[in-house]
Amino acid sequence: MELDTTKTAAAFLAIVGVGVAVLLTMPVGMTTDTVLMMVAPSMIAYGLLTLAIGVKHGEYRATH
Repeated sequence: MELDTTKTAAAFLAIVGVGVAVLLTMPVGMTTDTVLMMVAPSMIAYGLLTLAIGVKHGEYRATH
């Protein structure tokens, strides 16, 4: 399967969406505000950081 920007963005949003949905439905004591205002943005930031590192590593592996 060849990945492009659209497929990568869809997979990224699906992973973050599932994670947020699970946290919202679990009885762990976190309020909806906590999940949406603190957890979701940090999941997105960490995901984008690791995605960028992974893409650069893939580019390095493809050229060396």
